[in-house]
Amino acid sequence: MVEHDTNALREGWSELELEMLRTELETLYQVSRVLSRSLDFKQTLDGVLHALHDGVGLERGMVSLMDAESGELQVSLVYGVSDTITEEVSYLPGEGVVGSILKTGNSIAVERIMDEPRFLSRLGIYNPMGAFVGVPIRVGKKVVGVLAAQPAPGAEILLNEYERFLEMVANLIGQSVRLSQDVAQEKRELTEERDVLRRTVRGQYGFDNIIGHTQSMRRIFEQVRLVAKWNTTVLIRGETGTGKELIANAIHYNSPRARGNYVKLNCAALPETLLESELFGHEKGAFTGAVAQRKGRFEQAEGGTVFLDEIGEISASFQAKLLRVLQEGELERVGGTQTIKVDVRVVAATHRDLEAEVEAGRFREDLYYRLNVMPLYLPPLRERMEDIPEIARFLVEKVGTGQGRQLGLTDTALRVLMHHDWPGNVRELENCLERAAVMTEGDTIDRDAILLTGIDEKISASRGAIQTLDLDDPNLDERERVIAALEQAGWVQAKAARLLDMTPRQIAYRIQTLNIKVKQI
Repeated sequence: MVEHDTNALREGWSELELEMLRTELETLYQVSRVLSRSLDFKQTLDGVLHALHDGVGLERGMVSLMDAESGELQVSLVYGVSDTITEEVSYLPGEGVVGSILKTGNSIAVERIMDEPRFLSRLGIYNPMGAFVGVPIRVGKKVVGVLAAQPAPGAEILLNEYERFLEMVANLIGQSVRLSQDVAQEKRELTEERDVLRRTVRGQYGFDNIIGHTQSMRRIFEQVRLVAKWNTTVLIRGETGTGKELIANAIHYNSPRARGNYVKLNCAALPETLLESELFGHEKGAFTGAVAQRKGRFEQAEGGTVFLDEIGEISASFQAKLLRVLQEGELERVGGTQTIKVDVRVVAATHRDLEAEVEAGRFREDLYYRLNVMPLYLPPLRERMEDIPEIARFLVEKVGTGQGRQLGLTDTALRVLMHHDWPGNVRELENCLERAAVMTEGDTIDRDAILLTGIDEKISASRGAIQTLDLDDPNLDERERVIAALEQAGWVQAKAARLLDMTPRQIAYRIQTLNIKVKQI
């Protein structure tokens, strides 16, 4: 450093200039550290102006940035005098000193700010007898703001040096502005994507996605709308395939917890040892293979909802551990000793008769009452046959989308579906329609495709549904009319022929051509 100072003196540098150079280098270093320390842009700017004040005596530093919407220059921060600014201050391009810097992109340095005719003193913070330096802040070639400050009294002789130095600092700030804009843009895009996803999820899991116009389903919808508002534990009950998970989805996504996580677990899918770890988490080394600490489903759902499907399948020993979470809202990870508080809503589902399980001693009575706070009973499909046409069309559209084509369903195919009991409920109906779609070459699933799924025999055994049909019903197709006549005739072809005003030969021909499997009674 001594050699450098000596060489500089030989070239005509003064001791003052050398000291200024050393101070500037140290200040630039501090500025660079501040700019790389935080993504909080205002906090970063405050740190930069603080470094300018303490390092090189540039007082009352001000950063103004252009508002993208209005095009005005907004005063973002003034160091050390923020208490004196009671409202937002802005400049139009070309207005005042800072507005002129924004418009022209040129720096301004004056020994006395009062001598500058464009000085507006809008902020009221600068000494009119003091010097002033203002420089543009650029992102690329575009001027996006202004950095300004007032040198300490007596430093006017270094005005040009201050101008050059502030331009270097402004370039560093410009890079930080670019980063801040990129972060803000990414945040906006992520927010928009999140909102789109939320709307999509609500559309998929909302009430409109659950089909049902029967009185029993309308009652379920009303109950779900009411219970979704609160944190009450819900127990959804019904046969397998009735749509219990759809109801659980609707409860979460229409509740105040919709912004929180929604975590699902099928209790019947895991053995008890894994179930405890899956729900409560485990500590590192808790068991063989536990190479790291892991949060369980309850912790993952903090602030949201846990859906426990097939809750009736859990063992008696695990029931006690689950009861603690429901009662106290606390748990311990497997292998851990720390008590962890959790804030989750529990929605459970089962197809079992829990009252009978309690009576038999297989299900804890206290857990039953904790779960059964708000029971929802989903009716089986056979008790809401009026919903089958709409459900079937929805499922056919879903299957068609999965196969990359548009599919329809004929009325005769629908009538076949209406004559079946559907012991597997909506799940069985969906499987049937998917099989029928696979066997359909065109774009419409007809009655024959439905019958090819193996549903024919079930129709004839479905609680006498065919027997009750009116043979003169104009909505019946020929095959349905022949089957109805055979049912009423006890599958005696001659009697069925008389009911249809046919000869035995004619009905035998119809049975063969319509692919009707004759019952032997």
